[in-house]
Amino acid sequence: MVSAAIESARAAQDVVRVVEGRTALVFDSPHSGTLYPADFDFVCEPALLRTAEDTHVEKLYDFAPALGIGWVEALFPRSYLDANRSERDVDVTMLDGPWPGELAHDPTAETKVRLGKGLVWRYTDEGVQLYGRRLRPQEVLDRIERCWRPYHAAVAKAIDAAHARHGYSLHLNCHSMPAVAGSHATDEPGLVHADFVVGDRDGTTADPRLSAQLAQFLRERGYDVALNFPYKGVELVRRYSDPARHRHSIQLEINRKLYMDERTLELLPQAERLRTDLRAMAQWLLEVDPRDMGR
Repeated sequence: MVSAAIESARAAQDVVRVVEGRTALVFDSPHSGTLYPADFDFVCEPALLRTAEDTHVEKLYDFAPALGIGWVEALFPRSYLDANRSERDVDVTMLDGPWPGELAHDPTAETKVRLGKGLVWRYTDEGVQLYGRRLRPQEVLDRIERCWRPYHAAVAKAIDAAHARHGYSLHLNCHSMPAVAGSHATDEPGLVHADFVVGDRDGTTADPRLSAQLAQFLRERGYDVALNFPYKGVELVRRYSDPARHRHSIQLEINRKLYMDERTLELLPQAERLRTDLRAMAQWLLEVDPRDMGR
């Protein structure tokens, strides 16, 4: 008989890809998954649903394991279950019964839920409804158990291991963003995004000097870089950071116009230049010890 532990490990492998690292760096990509579960039951056009993905982000960073950087990647799609949200960010108006768990009450979470971008998405970035029915609370609980928990466990384990090896950890939460914000994407619909957005939740998830140096590194390579606007970082950088204990987490958003056709989702030739710059960024981060910043 197969043990419950082995079954659990197999289930995690189905939804999360992990490559163990040997350095102080950990990269994770929670939104690039393209394996759509059979029980998703969405009613919108698949092409619209795919605009929710951080498509190809895993390809942009595929050099990471060779550099000894820990890598964690969600294989399930963001619209099915957003691993970068709290398990409390549930839109109860989507459900056909009472939610048995806790709910988030902070303003940022409530805004995202209102926009249809909670733990389980209600709308696409352009406001198209995903479902033709209300979901059962148990469906959402099952998604949390099957996808959210294994992903968060993998990220926590990778960061803990990096910190144990080196006495500090640098966690880069890897994302992409559309060239122009959609109507239901953020509180800034129609905003033309910078090339990169560096987010550290206003200096609370990483030493702000580290975030500023990262932004400057990218600017020196010719990119337009914003800091904490319109994306500050969400659950993964919040939950696993502790700068006072040398655990630094930064969310990095890349403008999709730099590497892909947003209509067809095809990679563009200039993606290789971006990948080269991201590799140089990673090599620079490998030389950074944030414990030296206060000296």
